[in-house]
Amino acid sequence: MHYARKAVLASVVGYALDGFDLLILGFILGPISKELGLTGLQAGSIVTWTLVGAVVGGVLFGWLADKFGRVRVLNWTILLFAVFTGLCALARGYEDLLIYRTIAGLGLGGEFGIGMALAAEASRPEQRARMACYVGLGWQAGVLAAALLVPILLPHIGWRGIFLVGVLPAVAAFFIRSFIGEPEIFLEQKRAPGAGGRSAFKPLVANAAATRASLGVIILTSVQNFGYYGVMIWMPSYLSSHFGYTLTKSAAWTAITVVGMAAGIWLFGQLADRIGRRPVFLGYQVGAALSVLIYAQLQSEYALLIGGAIMGLFVNGMLGGYGALIAELYPTQARATAQNVLFNIGRAVGGFGPLVVGALAAKYSFSTAIALLAVLYAIDILATLFLIPERKGVALE
Repeated sequence: MHYARKAVLASVVGYALDGFDLLILGFILGPISKELGLTGLQAGSIVTWTLVGAVVGGVLFGWLADKFGRVRVLNWTILLFAVFTGLCALARGYEDLLIYRTIAGLGLGGEFGIGMALAAEASRPEQRARMACYVGLGWQAGVLAAALLVPILLPHIGWRGIFLVGVLPAVAAFFIRSFIGEPEIFLEQKRAPGAGGRSAFKPLVANAAATRASLGVIILTSVQNFGYYGVMIWMPSYLSSHFGYTLTKSAAWTAITVVGMAAGIWLFGQLADRIGRRPVFLGYQVGAALSVLIYAQLQSEYALLIGGAIMGLFVNGMLGGYGALIAELYPTQARATAQNVLFNIGRAVGGFGPLVVGALAAKYSFSTAIALLAVLYAIDILATLFLIPERKGVALE
């Protein structure tokens, strides 16, 4: 298999693991809480600390990947995740489960940024956005696999068995990566005189242009994550409480939104390689602002079904753009660090999405809360116009 395809496949599997793991936790929190006697606060903290671990792991392993190699460090993250996810199946109480989940989260955190850096460096310039989008689609595949498998397996193997199932994709990812080497551009950079003393963080703020670009990317990733988590966490509840949908029906309508998101990621890569990164980001941001405003007004079943898919396409489709954009903005010595630091800052800010949307929904209504997301996308448009340069097709530094 061609090196670029193997590198992208390794990155896709890793990011699928990220999506799979995060969703299975949502399915099994109830059974875990019942068996281990967790309070609602303790159960919620298991999710919170998994995300905290992911943010810390993203920064740490991004830096290590720029220092020691993309493939090598990706394998470290997989080993860490696999061991501590396996230990979760043996948890005897809240404290040890919290420790295992947090450390497993550290391993998960490195997957997005390092995988994106690896895919970008292995790809030809004219295909870079598409390759990065395939990595983004890995998340959707992982989420979909969890949604299909966990309800079937949980009654038979319990939550401990589900954690062991979560180890299997990690084993697959580790096996795939054992057959690929480091990208040539990374090896060349390491052979350059003085490479060992270069900082992986300084290029993010090396000058005014770099600082503007970093600020712009942080705004873009923050808004995208805020909108994604704000919409996806509350959508099933909104459909159930406002329209009387059953749990199965709410799940089906939400799944169609996820399909729309996957289509949006794929389409982003196709367009960005042809017409540029900035025009596609701007088109998606306008589409996101309009679609959340329209979705908030919909009342009929099938309008909600179609509207949800279209909203998903724009709101999460932008995930497909960050890998190529960030890869082209920063040099090889800092590429994985930039991917993970900038995206994980956005993920940390986005973590407040469900809280803010929930608070606004309680005071006004969910439809009002969703409509107000349009303001964030307006900020996104300004950030793209004034802070993000166009780098389509450039040779990586």
